[in-house]
Amino acid sequence: MATKEHKRYAKGLIEKLESRVHCGPRIEHGELLSIRNFLHQNDFSPASDYFRRLGEIQDRLAGRENGQPAPQGKRNYGGQAGGRHMQLQSIYDHAILSVCYGGEFNTRRGRVKVSHRFNQEGRVDFVELKFLCSLSPALNGALRKLVFIKDYQKIRKDWDAAEAYILPVLPQELVFLYKDIFRCEKADIFGWLVNIGHLIAGELLSELDSRLEQPVNGDSEQLPLHVVREDSVAVPILQRTIGPRSIRSEIVCLVLVKPSTTADQQGLPGRPP
Repeated sequence: MATKEHKRYAKGLIEKLESRVHCGPRIEHGELLSIRNFLHQNDFSPASDYFRRLGEIQDRLAGRENGQPAPQGKRNYGGQAGGRHMQLQSIYDHAILSVCYGGEFNTRRGRVKVSHRFNQEGRVDFVELKFLCSLSPALNGALRKLVFIKDYQKIRKDWDAAEAYILPVLPQELVFLYKDIFRCEKADIFGWLVNIGHLIAGELLSELDSRLEQPVNGDSEQLPLHVVREDSVAVPILQRTIGPRSIRSEIVCLVLVKPSTTADQQGLPGRPP
């Protein structure tokens, strides 16, 4: 089984290759083969993000050899919208929208970041939680996939129904999103966790229409949110996340592997307060 050191090393290698896809220098086939061998030798799961990301790099390089234009590179935006701080990452052919939530539970304070990854058709690929300051300090920095669409890279991007893996034991920090969340049916919770991403994306898109331009800080790697309006990847995705077909599909038709019922989301708010 891959150790933490192996995972950290592999992550660093892959992130460097992802940067070089767009910024250079040229990636040689032998480099991809070397990293793939490293993953195999250290027992990384073939279904892991490491193999997935390596496969995406290979696909992009193959596309360029076939004459396809290089896509826009990664961009990182941040700022206030809808009364909260949002981060939006525009990455080649998808977007990740993140919001931080914090509060107190049983006299302990905590803070988490919840991220929704949307594909180019505005469908959710996964919902992820990061423990920024966990109620259990040993979890600080850890990631948990709350909902993960099965084979999201292979299925049609504008799916009407999809199976999803779900996290069997939900983090107690979800009370920061909605204090009575654990009084709701579990199926309702998972449906809600997916759908709040669409609602938050809608809030961001609405504010972009009225947001005044702000000076860009040249010393910061994070761009202000108003610049999103110029992003040829993020804007179409955000628009599709709030389209009636996209929202209807994920509210009504999302099929969870466990439990296998659809979500009515009774008792849950429209979005986190």
